[in-house]
Amino acid sequence: MSWLPAGYSLLLTLLITAPLLRPGYLLLRDAVSTPRSYPTDTALGLGDAAPRAVPQDWLLATLSPVIDGGLIVKIILFAALWAAGYGAAVLVRELLGAPLAAQLVATTLVVWNPYIAERLLQGHWSLLTGYAALPWTASAALRLRTAGHSGFERFRNWSVLAGCLAAAGLTPTGALLAGTVALLVAGPRRSPGVLVLMAVTSAPWLVATAASGVAAEPSDPAGVTAFAARAEPWLATVGSLAGLGGIWNAEAVPVSRTTPIAALATILLLAVVALGIRRVVAADGDPDRTRARRVLIALAGAAVLVPALTATPAGLTFMEWLVVEVPGAGLLRDTQKFVALAAPGYALCAAAACLGFAGRSREGEVREESAGPTGARTGPADGPARWSPALAALFIGVLTLPLLDLGWGADGQLRAIGYPDSWHEIAERIDGPGDIAVLPGGMFRRFPYSGSAPVLDPAPRMLPRDVLQTGALPVHDLTVTGEGARAQTVENLLLDGGPPDQLAQLGVGWVLVERDTPGPLGNSAATLARLRPVHSTGELALYQVPDVRPRPAPAHRSLVVAAHILWALLLVIPLATYAYGALIRRARR
Repeated sequence: MSWLPAGYSLLLTLLITAPLLRPGYLLLRDAVSTPRSYPTDTALGLGDAAPRAVPQDWLLATLSPVIDGGLIVKIILFAALWAAGYGAAVLVRELLGAPLAAQLVATTLVVWNPYIAERLLQGHWSLLTGYAALPWTASAALRLRTAGHSGFERFRNWSVLAGCLAAAGLTPTGALLAGTVALLVAGPRRSPGVLVLMAVTSAPWLVATAASGVAAEPSDPAGVTAFAARAEPWLATVGSLAGLGGIWNAEAVPVSRTTPIAALATILLLAVVALGIRRVVAADGDPDRTRARRVLIALAGAAVLVPALTATPAGLTFMEWLVVEVPGAGLLRDTQKFVALAAPGYALCAAAACLGFAGRSREGEVREESAGPTGARTGPADGPARWSPALAALFIGVLTLPLLDLGWGADGQLRAIGYPDSWHEIAERIDGPGDIAVLPGGMFRRFPYSGSAPVLDPAPRMLPRDVLQTGALPVHDLTVTGEGARAQTVENLLLDGGPPDQLAQLGVGWVLVERDTPGPLGNSAATLARLRPVHSTGELALYQVPDVRPRPAPAHRSLVVAAHILWALLLVIPLATYAYGALIRRARR
């Protein structure tokens, strides 16, 4: 029955992602998948804006000429949700010796929770790879402490950790999440090696940041308040975070989290966690596993309290100072992302709660526990194991029923859409130099085929040249400015009806007008009238700017490409290591 946790995680994943199984593309708020994308400077993180989507965009640009880009995104999202749930089962089996029923509860908690729902609705599909890597990273880091003295065994454990960190590093935030877990679980003695691995697996965005010079530019402090964690109904901010919710965008939440059900769900979740916490922190005769469990519990507490504190007036003031004075600190603005770090600790507590309340001697000490097949300690051999299936069924119901609208693509909001053929036609017409400016102004669109929620403009991933984007994000009643100074200059020039020669001097060779979405056009008709029309459809119109002066290629482009290739190699090293180990074992037989 060892396959059951993997199969159960697969079932939960299917229940969530079912609407994406039909042909089409994910286009919801920040999530943009396209049939094909291109290895532009922006995809490598060398555009005007901070490299927040590397190596994600480079990976899609590399693979989409061979595999449909929409299918790649679906596969990654599907694999992330499945791996998160199955990883939780593996983690509680290794650290607690949890029986099957307890493993299923851990899987449920990690896959079916408000964090997953809200990040899916916000469109952060790639962040969930970092979330999924957390239990696997904790297990890999623990093996560094418990491995034997064989040189190959040590290399294998380090390579597995490298693979976990690389998978998490599909986005910069994911790299920080997994790196934090690896450092804390591996311990101080191994921290230098872990730090080196973190730097190498994060090379795509670290090198791109250094090469583009974006790191020297401070982030807009308005983003701190805009992206601070938010209190949900009947819950303070800390309560929302403790319930694995509290995303800053009130529109990117399931309906159930906008009602008093959110408070009930949080109470039930925390009750399950509280029932198991004592057993998780208790010593069991294996100091390494005991330490790992305690570290993950402490990390869970910090993952709730720190984002809650940063949402207070004093915390907001501190964070505003941080993002202005410390280069790269803008990566920390959305503090609710880091609530993901609570998931492994919560999973341990939920699994431990299934072991029941027996197993304690009259003196209150934990009874001697029997060793499980992995060497981890199980629960006491009597009482608890008998009760765990019934408790597991109860806990699974407690965790899933208040959040039923996570199923079927968050009540149908997560679905596959189709693009008009005009996008493909436009992409084929762009065959000259220069970057692309886009109208209407702004980065978000509301297409007839994309639904009611605003979506990021797909043009930067759909077209074969760099598309200028300001990086400005409208949040609530304010706009958080981005780093795209040249893009903002170009947008202002178009909206003011400026002359084409100024566009040419700024390196703009093309202007795309997206006709089927609302947005500011200003006096751009005056500029467009002086450009050469190239192609026009009902949805799109393409114009060419004469006498464009293309900007030179970035000086360190080859170095950034090398960093991306290194990251990709680290993804496959664990597979190569295990394959080599299997060959060695077969040869010895």
